[in-house]
Amino acid sequence: MKDSSSPQEKDLELDCSVAGYDYKLPPELIAQNPAVPRDSSRLLVVDSLTSGIETAPQHHIFHDLPALLRSGDLLVMNNTRVIPARLYGHKSTGAKIQVLLLEERQHNCWLALVKPGKSFKLGAKIIFEAKGVRIREWGLGIGDWEDSSQLPSPQSPVPSLQLTATVLETDAATGGRLLQFDVPAEKTLVQLLEVFGEVPLPPYITTSQAADEQYQTVYAKQPGAIAAPTAGLHFTPELLQQLCDRKINQAFVTLHVGVGTFRPVEVEDVTTHQMHEEWIEVPAATVEQIRATKAAGGRIIAVGTTAVRALEGAAQSGNLQPFCGKTDLFIYPGYQWRVVDGLITNFHLPRSSLLMLVSALIGRQRLLNIYNEAIAFRYRFYSFGDAMLILPSAVGETRLIASVQ
Repeated sequence: MKDSSSPQEKDLELDCSVAGYDYKLPPELIAQNPAVPRDSSRLLVVDSLTSGIETAPQHHIFHDLPALLRSGDLLVMNNTRVIPARLYGHKSTGAKIQVLLLEERQHNCWLALVKPGKSFKLGAKIIFEAKGVRIREWGLGIGDWEDSSQLPSPQSPVPSLQLTATVLETDAATGGRLLQFDVPAEKTLVQLLEVFGEVPLPPYITTSQAADEQYQTVYAKQPGAIAAPTAGLHFTPELLQQLCDRKINQAFVTLHVGVGTFRPVEVEDVTTHQMHEEWIEVPAATVEQIRATKAAGGRIIAVGTTAVRALEGAAQSGNLQPFCGKTDLFIYPGYQWRVVDGLITNFHLPRSSLLMLVSALIGRQRLLNIYNEAIAFRYRFYSFGDAMLILPSAVGETRLIASVQ
């Protein structure tokens, strides 16, 4: 039977289908290391309503950003800091265990992905060993090594310090485990992660030589994320100062990037996808900056999809308000924007909620056209890759196909 659907109807169906957000990426375009310096990465600029439809986006370098924005614009950045959330341990039997912390549910009680986890029973214990001479950072008994001359030599035995965790329950939503860590009273697990943990890189980064600090933004301040807000990785202190000099202002929100940001969309109908909650804080000072910017005719440019979710999540009552708590906001085509005018973002994985969020700003097919342009010009993709700037002049109306969760 012949399909009588109109092109508009077919496009609408694809907006709601996870298959509509697929594209082919040559594996060699997945960036394994960050650009050095940070602001030498490339910047694809979408600057008009025809860009990605009738005209091609513009090619720039990220350090061109001050010239691409206007005096009076406000950049809103996510100041979360990635914690060393990957831990390697073992059972009492000696079997090796890998743990990825997701979020703290109660004091020193964390939701975590455990690998292998299927046979990991409730009540089981995991033992973690401190990493080399960094144990002096622990500050328990042996922490009185106040200078490097007091550290053990490489040939000396290193005192053994251990951290243990007990499996309390399973989590159906993530397939993870709730782990209660046995932490000394005067410490928190986040403090001890500097001794026991590693900063986790995404699984598609397999051959990186990047230092831990290269996977942090230069303005990272609030520890709690398990992945970096990668659009912010392109900024240097010098670039931030140049923006200030041009009266392009900066404000901060916090969203602790967790499983909700990178969890794959596993349902065919995207409107039925449920985002995992992530913790956000939009402080009163930032709300006031945004109100003052809009009142003066300035534009709100979110740095990254996590900043978008924080801002829009704090405006779900209809007006932006200071907010501290969790959001499960899922943005896809048809979303009614309340705060954000433009966006700086990296290039995202196929079929991801992040691709859907950006599609809500400029349209799905248009975004895929722009991605094809980026691939043709050999842009680097994903966390350590290049960036895209969507200016407010390029943001068009999108069809309202569903309400916000």
